[in-house]
Amino acid sequence: MSRPAKTLPDERPEAAGPAGEQSGLDRGLKARHVTMVGLGGALGVGLFLASGKLIRSAGPGLLLAYAVCGVLAYLVLRALGELVVYRPVAGSFASYAREFLGPWAEFVTGWISWFTWVVVGMAEVTAVGLYVHVWLPAVPQWLTALLALAAVGLANMVAVRLFGEIEFWAAIVKVVTVLAIIATAVAVAVFGFGAEHSSGMTNLWDQGGFLPQGLLPVFLALPLAYASFNGIELVGLTAGEAERPQEVLPSVIRNVLWRIVLFNIGALAALMVLVPWHRVSGSSSPFVQAFDQLGVPAAADIVNFVVLTAALSVCNSGVFGTGRLLMTLAHDGHAPRWLGATNRRGVPARAIAVSLAVMLLSVIINYVAPSEAFLYVYSVSVFGGLLAWTVIIATHLRYRAAVAVGRVPAVSFRMPGGPWLGRVLLALLGLIAVLFAAHEETRVALVVGPAWVAALSVAYLVVRRRRAGPTPDGDPAEGHPGV
Repeated sequence: MSRPAKTLPDERPEAAGPAGEQSGLDRGLKARHVTMVGLGGALGVGLFLASGKLIRSAGPGLLLAYAVCGVLAYLVLRALGELVVYRPVAGSFASYAREFLGPWAEFVTGWISWFTWVVVGMAEVTAVGLYVHVWLPAVPQWLTALLALAAVGLANMVAVRLFGEIEFWAAIVKVVTVLAIIATAVAVAVFGFGAEHSSGMTNLWDQGGFLPQGLLPVFLALPLAYASFNGIELVGLTAGEAERPQEVLPSVIRNVLWRIVLFNIGALAALMVLVPWHRVSGSSSPFVQAFDQLGVPAAADIVNFVVLTAALSVCNSGVFGTGRLLMTLAHDGHAPRWLGATNRRGVPARAIAVSLAVMLLSVIINYVAPSEAFLYVYSVSVFGGLLAWTVIIATHLRYRAAVAVGRVPAVSFRMPGGPWLGRVLLALLGLIAVLFAAHEETRVALVVGPAWVAALSVAYLVVRRRRAGPTPDGDPAEGHPGV
């Protein structure tokens, strides 16, 4: 006979101990799983597909845009890591927003982030359909999208460790591919192995200079470079299910920067060493071009397999993230309370099932408009990711202010730079948001994103007024000093 679902105690999450203990979650994620979740967020599908368009527009100077966004992503994770060490909970930035910014911030951030990961899951399952269609054109795109969603949904329902294993091996595929490109570029540049007349280190400065198009294209590339790191904050959601989170997560985050340098900036530089920037196709994967130039058999099929694996990985992460966010919202009274339960395997099965049901809309979209489906659902996700990063930095500033007056304890794992750097990061995030207007892929987010914030704010007020009496938790932000 199966055990009944575990439910959440009534205490505030911060008073009840780490989320993995107070919510019935299973701490089944090992250090290698968390490492690959972080790496997967720093090594997205955009590098394999969309980087060609950016290389064509900015030339080798694109490395500067990726460097800026890579450092930004690293510092956001350092801020999140400090909060995780202070209090490791499954709700991550949504829970910290509640404590230091108030319940409205958790409601809006949690629901937008949940919706973002639903949309990301829809986008990636749509992409899976596109990639499989390349090999099996007779199979309907909506059918492969449905099968992919069912597979990752089942994996997430079984156990958190299975989710971790899928992420681990999917990240390995991406890592091996990128390392192969980098190693080949080094061999070409240093030893001349397999080099054509168009290959070599001089491609980074001889084809019109390092900034052949000037600084403006590099500046305008920031939003799409940021999108390549969008989702790296997911590593914080593993805190409630990671073994020894206060030890593992700081170690993972410390190593993120060099991985960003190696696997993103290194990969882009390697691509431009092998294929001059002005010869890179803006409509196909630069990895296909590089493998083709090297004479690798079935280059397009290899890259198609890599991006298919990457898309399944991101969809898997989307299911994981939506389940934990929805569970946290239920815990704190911002969603139906029954969604906060975990099953006998320590999985928030109800929250995952609801998220999967919404993601099924992607199957309908693939059936109705398969060619436009990916663009329809991708453009919405970038705003949610930027909002999550903004909330993390704002929450970190409030946390530091609370530490300064002795309201909460300081921790040894700290983001460098102090409050002044946090304010610089907020300004940079605001600049990236403004630059969304420069790209068709992100422009719609400037309309949809603020509209979602406004709609959720109204929903929060309605829900709050309908609750009997004052909120049981009060406003956890009261008493915290301002930034």
